[in-house]
Amino acid sequence: MAEQVPRLGPLWRWAATALLLLGLLWWLDVPELMAELERFQLWVVVPALALTVVQVCVSAWRWRFTARCLSLQLPLGVAVKEYYLATFLNQVLPGGVLGDVNRAWRHSLDAASRLASVHAVVIERLSGQVVLFALAALLMAAAFAFGGGVNGRPAATLPESGAMDTSRLLFALAICLALLAAAAVIFRTRLLRYGRQLAGDIRAALLRWPVWLIQLASSLLVVGSYLAVFVVLAFGAGYLVDVDSLLILLALCSGLLLSMVIPVTVAGWGVREGAAAVLWPLAGLPAEQGVALSIGYGLLVLLSSLPGAVFTFSSAATAR
Repeated sequence: MAEQVPRLGPLWRWAATALLLLGLLWWLDVPELMAELERFQLWVVVPALALTVVQVCVSAWRWRFTARCLSLQLPLGVAVKEYYLATFLNQVLPGGVLGDVNRAWRHSLDAASRLASVHAVVIERLSGQVVLFALAALLMAAAFAFGGGVNGRPAATLPESGAMDTSRLLFALAICLALLAAAAVIFRTRLLRYGRQLAGDIRAALLRWPVWLIQLASSLLVVGSYLAVFVVLAFGAGYLVDVDSLLILLALCSGLLLSMVIPVTVAGWGVREGAAAVLWPLAGLPAEQGVALSIGYGLLVLLSSLPGAVFTFSSAATAR
């Protein structure tokens, strides 16, 4: 029986993904969902894919910068190649983090310190998550304060002008806090596992001046590129009508990104769509709209990761 446990690990994530998606199809109005999906314009693929290229390049640069703070060598071209490979593996393997595990392992094979190469990946990802949490909190607070519409109709046509009442606000905040708590447990476990050396490496590659400012700027660019992809998709579908609608969209989509932090399914599928089905009605918008936008984002990210498939069997020597 003990030998079967490793085999069941990936299977339950595939099963969870399938069950979540099937449950959503049962709960949602499928014809309405299809109608929302048909609203997306094909031309948005070009600017959205261009944004993902910027996203990967900046992320790879951030990883290289983090590695250099830990006295590790990592050429930018190699970092970009490895990041594409990691993104592809994260999209096709259960959990959504195995690509980053592989990225750390490949770099460690030719690095001065294997543990430091692992820490470089952990800290690089941590930098992005901290910025995502902070930005999501700011966007949600601003959106809940000002209100607006995202469904292609003026804000005045939404219930109570799209403004969220106190109970909905508290419920949305509770969801965000639950996501933050779950992510904190995940990172706390990893921090305890790595111990003192990780804490020292975090100080060297994340917390000291001016490193933290560089990490903040690069992570803002990365998170901004994530949200920009959502904006392009929403614009192509006619969901944006004014500044308020853009603000609400950014807040809701930051919630979707937060939901993907918890690695329980394949590439966030199911969890992301489930979060959309909960968050969109809280803003007075149809759940099918949020799920359609989430599906479009997931498909686009999968498409953008395909160049990484080319490097699947490439050399693992990355330090030189």
